[in-house]
Amino acid sequence: MTNKIIYMATLAAALLNTACNQSSQQSAEKADTVQTDSASGFSAQIDGQEAKLYTLTNGKAKATVTNYGARLVSLSVPNKEGGETDVVLGYDKAETYKANKGTFYGAIVGRYGNRIAKGQFTLDGKTYQLEKNDGENSLHGGNNGVYDKVWNAEQVDEKTLKLTYHAADGEAGYPGNVDMTVVYTLNDDTGLAIDYNATTDMTTVLNLTNHAYFNLNGEGDSTILDHELTINADKITPVDETLIPTGKFMEVTGTPFDFRKATLIGERINANDEQMKRGKGYDHNFVLNKKAGLESAAIVYSPKTGIQMEVLTEEPGIQFYSGNFMEGGQHLGKGGKDYGYRSAFCLETQHFPDSPNQPAFPSTVLKPGDTYQTKTIYKFSVR
Repeated sequence: MTNKIIYMATLAAALLNTACNQSSQQSAEKADTVQTDSASGFSAQIDGQEAKLYTLTNGKAKATVTNYGARLVSLSVPNKEGGETDVVLGYDKAETYKANKGTFYGAIVGRYGNRIAKGQFTLDGKTYQLEKNDGENSLHGGNNGVYDKVWNAEQVDEKTLKLTYHAADGEAGYPGNVDMTVVYTLNDDTGLAIDYNATTDMTTVLNLTNHAYFNLNGEGDSTILDHELTINADKITPVDETLIPTGKFMEVTGTPFDFRKATLIGERINANDEQMKRGKGYDHNFVLNKKAGLESAAIVYSPKTGIQMEVLTEEPGIQFYSGNFMEGGQHLGKGGKDYGYRSAFCLETQHFPDSPNQPAFPSTVLKPGDTYQTKTIYKFSVR
């Protein structure tokens, strides 16, 4: 009798264990299905290629990136309440990015990030005409920039995504076959590193950057004017009426551009200043106080969430844009959120705008046999 009781108990335990395993497997399969459905809900065929969504995680933060334009779609980081906040604006579907490609949300822009005057430059005695997509100027590579291309993607590991793109000679008016590589890495210290690498078979110009729109209050929040900003720069490159640098350097002392000490973005944004009027706010290149190598360029802090973002870069400049041309009610973002006027900022690490036409600016020329290589890190903490 005792043996029978033991047998029945053992059988019951085995059946219960089997049921639990089946339930766990079904739950895992369901979770996988949800993840797949989410990715497939984002995906779309663009120019005959599939634009997909990739996830990076390090246990503290999570980022999603699409191979359409090598775009940063989301970046969730810890906040002071112990939760997570998505600090990057974007869209829920690849096709929405395509339909609104001119917003440049989260994209790698180029071949030349920022503006080139009249869409022209001369190199080795030859003048090249680029696509004009910003009045008389070319902006972020023209209408045919790399932000509008489906890149090849390789998920290296759970923290790293490698994207590559071959830009053919003459694409968007630029010379040379250029092979580009961009690697996103979510570091253990809650920093999103972006490594850029490129080579060419002809002398050309190149200036790649990421055009993420940030709001440290959380994407969809109505303002960034309550953020505190520090930029390590004594000078800016002032612009003309078309936002092309004049070729001069302007000291920030005594101007609305002095962010050498932490200052609210909204404190002087409506100042009666000629440069502010031309940019309709901040849309200017800051000349960083730095030497060669990876150094701190800017710090942004949100008192609302306690999130601090530090920007480290190897680039000589950073474009601070305060969302002056954003309009609510037109391009609804993730979850149907309305991204309104000045509800995001950009800090685009870069060489200076219009450098191909400005001899006094650091050169953006890339020659055969040389390698374009630069690194930027967006590092997050809570205070």
